[in-house]
Amino acid sequence: MELVKNIFFNTDKLVENTNVKISYTGKFFQNGSEEVFIHYGFGSDWKNVNEVKMEKTELGFQSEIFLAECETFNFCFRDNNNEWDNNDNNNYIFNIEKKQNELLVLEGETTALGSVKKLRRSYLWSKKIRLAVYKIITYFPKLLSGNYKRKISEN
Repeated sequence: MELVKNIFFNTDKLVENTNVKISYTGKFFQNGSEEVFIHYGFGSDWKNVNEVKMEKTELGFQSEIFLAECETFNFCFRDNNNEWDNNDNNNYIFNIEKKQNELLVLEGETTALGSVKKLRRSYLWSKKIRLAVYKIITYFPKLLSGNYKRKISEN
């Protein structure tokens, strides 16, 4: 997914405590630079600053980064001539979403809705009820109108 011109991520949203693959096809790739580094940090005060050499591919320079628990992911790019692509001195800044854990249920653990077995049982009952309603809606009018014919096997 392209979030900013010439910067692509392998996911539609950035989620904390996950890896994300970044592809860069900006001015350094277009100018034929041999080496590009991504300089990155987290939050408004750039915590955990790091710099990683990106791999040059046909699709641009690529690197995989682990997203820490923070509200934003900040980065810019540097080539081997120490020239910077920092989004016109604004850096590239993306929000990081919190990991959704509400729906994860560990085996043997109970939730506000009950145990795992109760959740599974209620799911199976809902499927059975939906199937019964479908059959009633489909076949009941045919029975009332007399248009329902049983298939008789020929022997």
